[in-house]
Amino acid sequence: MNPKSLISIQKALLDGDYTVVEVVKKYLKAIEESIDLNIYVEVYKEEALNYAHELDQKIQNNQELGALYGCVVSVKDIIVQSGKQTTAASKILEGYHSPFNATAIQKLLDEDAIIIGRTNCDEFGMGSTNENSIYGPTKNGADPSRIPGGSSGGAAVSVQMNTCLIALGSDTGGSVRQPASFCGVYGLKPSYGRISRYGLIAYASSFDQIGILGHNPDDIGIVLEKISGKDKMDGTSSSKPVIPFNSDETISNPKVAYFPQMINHPKLGEETKQAILTTIEEIKTLGGIVTEMDFPYLEFLVPTYYVLTTAEASTNLSRFDGVRYGYRSSNSETLEDMYVNTRSEGFGKEVKRRIMLGTYVLSEGYFDAYFNKAQQVRRLIKEKMDKILEQVDFIILPTSTSLPWQIGEMATDPVEVYLSDIYTVLANLTGLPAISIPVGTNPDGIPLGIQIITKKYSENELLYFSKSLKSE
Repeated sequence: MNPKSLISIQKALLDGDYTVVEVVKKYLKAIEESIDLNIYVEVYKEEALNYAHELDQKIQNNQELGALYGCVVSVKDIIVQSGKQTTAASKILEGYHSPFNATAIQKLLDEDAIIIGRTNCDEFGMGSTNENSIYGPTKNGADPSRIPGGSSGGAAVSVQMNTCLIALGSDTGGSVRQPASFCGVYGLKPSYGRISRYGLIAYASSFDQIGILGHNPDDIGIVLEKISGKDKMDGTSSSKPVIPFNSDETISNPKVAYFPQMINHPKLGEETKQAILTTIEEIKTLGGIVTEMDFPYLEFLVPTYYVLTTAEASTNLSRFDGVRYGYRSSNSETLEDMYVNTRSEGFGKEVKRRIMLGTYVLSEGYFDAYFNKAQQVRRLIKEKMDKILEQVDFIILPTSTSLPWQIGEMATDPVEVYLSDIYTVLANLTGLPAISIPVGTNPDGIPLGIQIITKKYSENELLYFSKSLKSE
């Protein structure tokens, strides 16, 4: 049995080589062995084993099984599960237990997937390091002195350390792809609206998207097929048909573009640059047609992204006030004191920074100068990308400007951390699907990843192409 392949796991289960209980126990053992990395904030040990036992009974009785039986999944602590605590790694949601399942969670359960626990993340998905968490930082399995990336850092390390087969994360500006790159796994951000956001705690609603991390494109494709689709609980979910994923599909003679402005950017590390150039040559040997194309808006990506996302965050996070759920300050004599003290004590430093910035750009006198202008630039960026993708099938670019840095290294320089998102925010600004794929390691064993973007709702083609670039 290959523990990194769903097809292999399912075959072993049906052949009687393993039981589902044995599979779950292997993952639980891996969780115990990697506890120092601070991956999980809660492990559902008994519940996972009980459900595994039920699935074993179904297999023995030749009962119908869901498409994801044997698939053990971790879930980022920002996607709600019925009866489970969900805190978005924030003090302000301390003790909150959801009364319902996120749509993506319910679809996993309907297909007999097993959820093994919730993973650590940056508070409310705000961060690129997984250091902005009330639970402390998650560490990179390749080098525990380094960050795993964020905000879905716990999700990425959960796959990296084989504590699960698949992880659900969320991606607002690269929060699935960047940690996937830093941890040497695949990380897919689907098209905006492909997976319902119902049950995903909002950071920036027009950017947020549930994403999937895994060991290979096949597993990600199978899970994507089962959790995608129109949802009456989410008006932004797409009604586009979900095409079944075919693991044998290939892409012949793809047309691929790259942007020299991105590859020659002064902040791009040499090792990542060489990984991109090597992959471009590999695409050519596979029969791909590679074209250099101009992208004139590179310097506007990060400012546009942060103006718009912080504005949306300041609105979305206004609901966390200590009145209805979560943490409430006990150091208050008046209602106003309660609001102020609850939010001051409940939110972390990075969340406060983004709320303040978002409130500023939405304020009278600055709304037109910042927010409206950013919306206009976002439209120009989207139009440019749509025109490029009329001429080519895929765009190849770096995932991050650098390798994962040391924990604490960027703690006093948030702007530098924001600038590291320059390559990933593009897909969120435009709503396009994007994936980070592993392309080896540097001499010190630190993972290297690159990113591919394609047309909206073309996730299957993106996964087929990704699979062709790396033999499993």
